[in-house]
Parts: sequence; structure tokens; C-alpha cells
Amino acid sequence: MKIGITGSNGILGSEFIKLFNKKDVRSFQGRIEKIKDVEKWICKNNFDKIFHFAAIVPTIKVNSNMKKALLVNYIGTKNIIDTINKFSKKRVWFFYSSTSHVYNFYKNKQKETQNTKPISYYGQTKLFGENYILSNKSKIIPCIGRIFSFTDRNQKTPFVIPSIIKKINNNNSNKIKITNLNHYRDFLSTSVIVKYIYQLFKKKSEGIFNIASGKPFHLEKIAILLCKKNKKKLMRVKKDNTPTYLVADIKKISKVCSFHKKKFQNNLNYFY
Repeated sequence: MKIGITGSNGILGSEFIKLFNKKDVRSFQGRIEKIKDVEKWICKNNFDKIFHFAAIVPTIKVNSNMKKALLVNYIGTKNIIDTINKFSKKRVWFFYSSTSHVYNFYKNKQKETQNTKPISYYGQTKLFGENYILSNKSKIIPCIGRIFSFTDRNQKTPFVIPSIIKKINNNNSNKIKITNLNHYRDFLSTSVIVKYIYQLFKKKSEGIFNIASGKPFHLEKIAILLCKKNKKKLMRVKKDNTPTYLVADIKKISKVCSFHKKKFQNNLNYFY
């Protein structure tokens, strides 16, 4: 079996590639937005399965260069799909790493069947990719993973958890004031996310799947735990914003992925 992976140097891609024998995996090394680079990679290897992790994130980086983000996140995806459909002699199972940002904020848990309304331009670029895949699947078996919030020890700012840790570490006071924490997000560690993806791969799953814990994490509570870890105290501030919710319904993926999921609630190691 020949397996192709884009974004193998990223946090998710590098974690995922550890699950395979290196001889079976061909990592993409060119520029995803250049069709010739993509064609050369796919035609040379005749892949059975492709995992597409390459993307520009987070939202701050996307917003700073929206044109480049569109080229990488959407045109790069389009290049892969077009090349498979043009040159492949067989159907290729294709995993697309999408995002919860394709949804709008909603207090109830988000279902895969809900109407999409991206909360960010990053989400919009990923939704463009989703729609193109589903509209051009003559030679692909599409598996789309809408990944919710994740954290990893190697993750850096401006992602949420590293940003909170940085504010705590950069403040010499024992009392820390951090604003804009009145939000609920759904976190998983990268190690669990790649296990979900691996099971989708093993079962040749097709369709759209939320990849998440299905649990709401209040950012203020996470900050309190991290302050306590550093022997500091988070100062209570008046709720300075309207709370937003981005939490997944995971019934669909739970039917496919049966591995034991640890209870991460209030586990400090999960956020470090």
C-alpha cells in the first residue's frame, strides 16, 4: 500500500506519520499551490491513500495574508483532487483535514448535518476545499475530518492554550489578569486526534466526521488550572464578552472509532 501525506512537518502531520512504517509513506515536499509539484508527486507514486494535512493556520496568520491562505488551503486541495481525477487509474481514499471553523457559534453541539456558516476566513478556505472534494469525487473516496480545538506540547502562540501559558509566564505577579476567557471550546490532544484519523483510515470510512471530545471546556477554568500549576492566581474579572460555544456532537465518529477515550476534564497534563 502506498500512502501519501501532505503537511508531514506540521503538528498533526508529524504526529500521524509516527503510526506508519516509513517505507510505506511518501511525504509531499513541494509547494502545494503549484500544480506541477502536485502532479509530479502523485504520478510518481500511484497512491492508494492520501492524507491532506497541509494548511495555513491559525486564524491570525490566515488573516495576515488571506491571498496566500486561499492558495494553500483551497487551491492546494483543488490541485490534489484534480490530479487524482486526471491521472489515477484507481479510486484513492482521501482524508481531508478540515476544521470546526466551518460552523457558526451555536450553544448546542454541532452536528455534521448542520448548515455551515464559517466563523473565520480560515474556516471559509477549508469549506471551499470540502465543497470541491465532494463535487469532484469521481476517483476519490472522500473522508473529511472536521477537527475541533486541539492542544499539544509543541503547539505555539497564537493558539489558545500556548497564548494563555505565555501570559502567565510573562507576568511576574502572583495575581494574573487575563481577559476574553468567557468562551467554551472542545479540546482534544493531538495523540487522540491521530488515533481517530487512523481508525477512519483502517475502516475506509467515507463522509464527514467531527473529530472532538464532545465536551465543553470553559477557557477561564483552563486558565485557573494553568495558573494554579504555576503557583499563581487568576484574578476574577467581570465577564467582558458574550460567551461563544463551539462544541461537537461526536455520535457519528463514535460509531466508527471504538477505542477507549480518556476523560480529559480538569486534567492539567492535557493542557501542558
